Amino acid sequence: MKKILFVFAALILVGVVGCPSRQAAKTVTCKGSDTMVILVQRWAENYMKEKPGDIVQVTGGGSGTGIAALINGGTDICQASRPMSDKERGQVKEKFGKDAKEIPVALDGIAIYVHEQNPLNEISLPQLKDIYTGKIKNWKELGGADAQIVPYSRENNSGTYMYFKEHVLAGVDFEVGVQTLPGTAAVVNAVSKDLRSMGYGGIAYAKGIKALKVKKDAMAAAITPSMETVTQGTYPISRKLYFYTVGDPSGMVKEFIDWTLGDHGQKICEDVGYYPLPKK
Repeated sequence: MKKILFVFAALILVGVVGCPSRQAAKTVTCKGSDTMVILVQRWAENYMKEKPGDIVQVTGGGSGTGIAALINGGTDICQASRPMSDKERGQVKEKFGKDAKEIPVALDGIAIYVHEQNPLNEISLPQLKDIYTGKIKNWKELGGADAQIVPYSRENNSGTYMYFKEHVLAGVDFEVGVQTLPGTAAVVNAVSKDLRSMGYGGIAYAKGIKALKVKKDAMAAAITPSMETVTQGTYPISRKLYFYTVGDPSGMVKEFIDWTLGDHGQKICEDVGYYPLPKK
């Protein structure tokens, strides 16, 4: 009996320690932007199909959450829909003695969401600012029905929130009555169910709602968010999406990032609904 138990224990030890697939398995963690979650998850799925010994774990929480995780050593890659601030970069440098490495990985246009039956087709950046700062409260002020506008926003740890506040609101605070939701999918869901509502977020999420054309000002042409207009920068609220690492990436982290920047990875941007980086 003792001999049988000894052999069984030895087999378990070989299975755990000697299994080549487990020894070879490598893991990379990606955390941050909810806007980017659907893209990075798709990247991870396809990368792991090509390299079955490697594991890529992807979670959201917002760009701010991802940046905090990078600073605290809680993730290999931070996915962010906004650039890191000088303060955040300084915290990385102070803790690790290395600079935060910024790597653009895709392009995005922030879409302005309204209900599919909303008669409005376009809007200007000044009008958006007035809506989200409380100066415009009724759709009739925009040529629509006599109904209150119900504006939705992302939470303040979101890179999309920060970008919108900086580039649309010019740094002014959101009106107190603006309703905040934890993710872009939640904003789209809310807008799709309420004819009076408006929201904003990544273009890839713009399904089941209408995305308005956007004008830089009242006299400018209204531009549809598309690959061409975002790539050329003619869509007024275009932006880059980023990966951040502590110092230059190496090992599997570098392999995964290089793969996302290659032809297969950039093609997936289009498949998901974002836009690939312009080819140099």
